[in-house]
Amino acid sequence: MMQPSCLSSEAEEEISRHPCYSEEAHRFYARMHIPVAPACNIQCNYCNRKFDCVNESRPGVVSEVLTPEQAERKVRGVASQLMQLSVVGVAGPGDPLANPEQTFDTFARVRKHVPDVSLCLSTNGLTLYRHVDEIMELGIRHVTITINTIDPEVGQAIYPWVSDEGVRYEGREAAELLISRQLLGLELLAKLGILVKVNSIMIPGVNDHHLSAVSARVKELGATLHNVTPLIIAPGSQYEADGRKAPRPKELLNLQEQLGRGGMKVMRHCRQCRADAIGLLGQDRNPDFPLEAMEAKPVINEEARAMFQSELDTKIRERVLAKQARRIQAGGQKTRVAVATRGGDKVNQHFGHATEFLVYDTDGTDVQLLGVRKIQAYCHGKADCNGDKAATLQEIISILSDCRILLCSGIGEAPRASLNTNGVLPLVRKGGIQEAILESVKYSSYFEKLNISKG
Repeated sequence: MMQPSCLSSEAEEEISRHPCYSEEAHRFYARMHIPVAPACNIQCNYCNRKFDCVNESRPGVVSEVLTPEQAERKVRGVASQLMQLSVVGVAGPGDPLANPEQTFDTFARVRKHVPDVSLCLSTNGLTLYRHVDEIMELGIRHVTITINTIDPEVGQAIYPWVSDEGVRYEGREAAELLISRQLLGLELLAKLGILVKVNSIMIPGVNDHHLSAVSARVKELGATLHNVTPLIIAPGSQYEADGRKAPRPKELLNLQEQLGRGGMKVMRHCRQCRADAIGLLGQDRNPDFPLEAMEAKPVINEEARAMFQSELDTKIRERVLAKQARRIQAGGQKTRVAVATRGGDKVNQHFGHATEFLVYDTDGTDVQLLGVRKIQAYCHGKADCNGDKAATLQEIISILSDCRILLCSGIGEAPRASLNTNGVLPLVRKGGIQEAILESVKYSSYFEKLNISKG
């Protein structure tokens, strides 16, 4: 069976431009999710696709569903303007393979009119085995399967039902069917050389103890990458009614490190994107590209796109080589740093507006991304700043309790003082994340001696 170490040079090149598969690529390359698949064939206890909000950022959420014709028009329009667009995917808002006609018609149109982008499909895997030939024929090289368990006993606490060919399955029978189909689909794709990423949602008290077994099994079947993300409970879902909680950041980090020690390549930079997201990971520029503003047949300058992306490849190679050189020199004591960012590999977000932090470890020479920590924003603006900000701040401080430094583009005096009192040094910085981290660590001892927070 195909293992991650057996990737061809072509596959390695594709990964190098895929912002989900490559930590380095996500700093430079953009993705586009096309919402053409509204129907779903399973029910998850954490999901409620009827609930939507334009300010929400989670899988399954979209502002509008497009037809394949509209999707083609929008992809062509975005590709003509967004030179770093390298991946176009269908990830919902339902399951793409519960909407196979719309999904594959859309992919065929994109392949014909924007041939330089990679095609990516995300699915729950229930009917995946039936569509392997179509996936191959269309040149879809990246498939993500959400596999939360390989044990039907665990599965029945996650999936109340699945529906296939007009038959509804419930309880253990539903979980058993879904799991068998997911593993079969993964194995078939891996044998054909298609790159498979497995997504798993960490659900405390349900599957958190079991995900190491999931990781080992999918690795054995040929998965390239395992992405474990924290539970996001949709309003109106069963898990909300049950009072379930998301895992603590440290619990997620410990699990990711455990999976990595098992030999699996673990994704740490996932942002749990909306099903209509456009742009770099960590930012959503979908509102910048309204369908009505897209020309019917925009000019796509393929030569300019190729040249621009070649320059990005050079930057990535330089970063990788520099990182390798720093790791040779590494070995000192590590400092954990949280960063508020809107994307673009920059420290460019105010503390009060952040809904997540990127967390890094550094020894002053090497910088390593540990993961993403979701939070409730301290402040959304004047209209939303009258709630219990003290409780929100304490929750943020708890989430960042293992971090020594917080980098942001701005912060108020009250949260600055509270963070400092609790051992987190807030520093106002702008510019590249890596450079800001190294600079902040270099001078943090100086700040400690003076007992001040200085921007």
